[in-house]
Amino acid sequence: MDGSIIINIIISIGVLLFAVGSVYTVKQKTAVIIERLGKFNIVAQAGLHFKIPLIDQKAGTVNLRLMELPVEVETKTKDDVFVRLVVSVQYFVSSSEGGVRKAFYQFDDPAQQIQSYVFDSIRSEIPNMILDDVFSEKDKIAVAVKEELTETISEFGYEIVKALITDIDPDARVKNSMNEINAAKRMKEAAKEYAEADKIKVVTAAEAEAQSKKLQGQGIAEQRIAIANGLKHSVEEVRGAMEEGVTGQQVMNMLFMTQHYDTISRLADENISTIFMPYSPGTVGDLQTQIQSSLLGADSIKNRKPKKKSTKGTATRPGESRSDSEVNLDSNDDFS
Repeated sequence: MDGSIIINIIISIGVLLFAVGSVYTVKQKTAVIIERLGKFNIVAQAGLHFKIPLIDQKAGTVNLRLMELPVEVETKTKDDVFVRLVVSVQYFVSSSEGGVRKAFYQFDDPAQQIQSYVFDSIRSEIPNMILDDVFSEKDKIAVAVKEELTETISEFGYEIVKALITDIDPDARVKNSMNEINAAKRMKEAAKEYAEADKIKVVTAAEAEAQSKKLQGQGIAEQRIAIANGLKHSVEEVRGAMEEGVTGQQVMNMLFMTQHYDTISRLADENISTIFMPYSPGTVGDLQTQIQSSLLGADSIKNRKPKKKSTKGTATRPGESRSDSEVNLDSNDDFS
């Protein structure tokens, strides 16, 4: 009795283990490789699956998600500049049974082997380009890397989504020289702009000054015409008020003299104690001549005043008449 119970228990445990070992699940975006007696059997996709315990075994799990592999590559450009590039390769395993089988069995270290292909692709592209083209045509480099990887990696069950050039880092001294060249170009352009701005200012100022001089000249011309017309009218009025025989020059002299004294009078009314006069050797000579002429004119007027003539005490020489004596006296009076 006891022996039969033990046998039943053993059979129950065996059945339970068999049932548990024959059922398994696969998570989403993963695939499980099932081997039967050490040989590939099936690829189990996501869901509930059954296998034969002790005969079928799980050989491994393959990730079907999109993966990214950053690869850092250092190489030399066509103009002999060493540059470091970081290439991010986005890839995934094909979800088909054949793709999962190839990816699992043919690649021992997928990341390392994909990285080697990236090295080979980059180092065959960059040496044919100068440094400036590496920066300007990085998308072209990425497309070339993707096409080459797709052609080789697809045979092993991998699909390439995109290859991205995420960083381009040349030598520090090269970067500094590039920055200096760029700064020099910027300064050159700024100098041109500043010069153009100064040119515009100078041209505008010259045009404004020319227009101002033109208008000023027109104003002066009109002012002189008005003054001339006024003087002409004044001369005609004054000549009409004076006696006949007065010339226009005499009238103008009188007007200028009147204007001169009016100016002196206004200066005195405004309490101006200093008057600026033109100074030059010629002007001093003219001023001296005018002063001397005035003094001589004053003396001449004084000397020409009539004197009382007296006959007392006058004697006539023998043979001299009275009239001759008077004539001599008059002559002496003129030159005293």
